[in-house]
Amino acid sequence: MATIHELGRAVHTRRSEMGLTQSALASLSGLSRQTVNQLENGNVQDLSLGRADRLAGVLGLSLQVGGNVPGPVPTGRMSPLERAAKSIQVSYKTPMPVSELEAVLLSGQVSPSHAPHVHALLDEAPVSLLASLVDQLHREHSMDKTRIWANFRKLAHDLKIRRGIWR
Repeated sequence: MATIHELGRAVHTRRSEMGLTQSALASLSGLSRQTVNQLENGNVQDLSLGRADRLAGVLGLSLQVGGNVPGPVPTGRMSPLERAAKSIQVSYKTPMPVSELEAVLLSGQVSPSHAPHVHALLDEAPVSLLASLVDQLHREHSMDKTRIWANFRKLAHDLKIRRGIWR
């Protein structure tokens, strides 16, 4: 039962950081608002693994079995910011430097020349990558996660992205 309470706390925290209502999260995950509410408040009696995984996936969370060893990115692996910058330059002649992407995500402002890159990121990237970006920016700049998610939502609004998590 402790695991379901841990999931409920994680869902509440991430949903709040992202600026989603319980109703919006319920709609995106295919669950009822009542189920989301009960989970967050520790009152849900049972939640299937499939439903829990679907809910976690919408928020960029994952369900895992075994120990989790937090720490720095292992040597040789790209940071979330580097992965994001690399993924968005595939379709464009002019790449967007990592430092520029970082500045855009921290400020919530994008130049017209990089708007297509940011549009591709916010419209197509897995939520897990977006969440990893938020975590990295929070760690490296001590910026509140809620503020970073708000910048993502502002950019999505400005770029007229219709993806469910930005509505």
